[in-house]
Amino acid sequence: MSRRNWILAGLAGAAVLAGSATGVSAQAPAGAPPATATAPGKPPAVVNGEAIPRAELDAALKQTQQSAVQLTEDQRRAQQMQALGMLVDNLLMKQFLLKNAAAPSAADVDARVAAIAAELAKDHKTTQDLLKESGESEAALRADLGLALRWESYSKAKVTEADVAKYYKDNKDFFDRVLVRASQIVLRVPPNATEADKAKTRQQLADLRAQLIANKIDFAEAAKKYSQSPEATNGGDVGYIPRKFVVDENFARAAFATPVNGISDVVQTGYGLHLIKVTERKAGEPSDYAKIKDDVREFCVEEMRLGLVNDLRRSGKVEITLP
Repeated sequence: MSRRNWILAGLAGAAVLAGSATGVSAQAPAGAPPATATAPGKPPAVVNGEAIPRAELDAALKQTQQSAVQLTEDQRRAQQMQALGMLVDNLLMKQFLLKNAAAPSAADVDARVAAIAAELAKDHKTTQDLLKESGESEAALRADLGLALRWESYSKAKVTEADVAKYYKDNKDFFDRVLVRASQIVLRVPPNATEADKAKTRQQLADLRAQLIANKIDFAEAAKKYSQSPEATNGGDVGYIPRKFVVDENFARAAFATPVNGISDVVQTGYGLHLIKVTERKAGEPSDYAKIKDDVREFCVEEMRLGLVNDLRRSGKVEITLP
């Protein structure tokens, strides 16, 4: 398996591990109001005044529902919110690109459609086959390609060769495929918690860390007793994680900065406050920047996109009305 494919394969479990280790997954945007009952005909979400139609959410759910297993109500709700979160992010990016990125020419879009057709032909398929499978119209496909071309143009202007080289240097552990195995103790912080409440929770973890450092209590036992996360029953073990993309950035940064058998200071993520113990580190394989520079650029651009989406969530007005 190539280095890039290995990295991408590692990202396949991101939603599962992120939800386990940090609670950060593709769900309703942070800061969005709690979902309320949706009136008949009311869209499930409105983003900066632009509605996401119920039909669009239904289509997204249809594409993700590949199992015949009956979902529980909680699982169905989580699946809906995950799909809706994706649609919200997509709409935020669409709105941004229409305002801030140059429109591609019709010839550029035609060339991209032709490239897709050529790839499909290798599998004896046509563009019409693709449209039938996806339930998308040709106009919608061309609009999506237009947005993709806008993003390519925008990101190319924003990310320089120096940026890519720095990104590689700052994230060499990721490209060298280094892994750490971590355990955690998590105390959740409600969204409406006061600063005093947050400080109290942080002090609780700081006091617990002091006991752990003094070997007055075992980390796994403390996790079973105090941690408010699913893997608490497992002694807090979240398994092996790469440096990027699979868990919250604050969590990953702290884990990779902590020596084996060391315990981090209190770490804050969107899920809560954490103590992290690193139990193992796998060295991976040294990478060659010259050989993977194009891949490094892709990941650098993707991280820029994720950061932009987070900024758009915070600055935008997102109303979630999904029941």
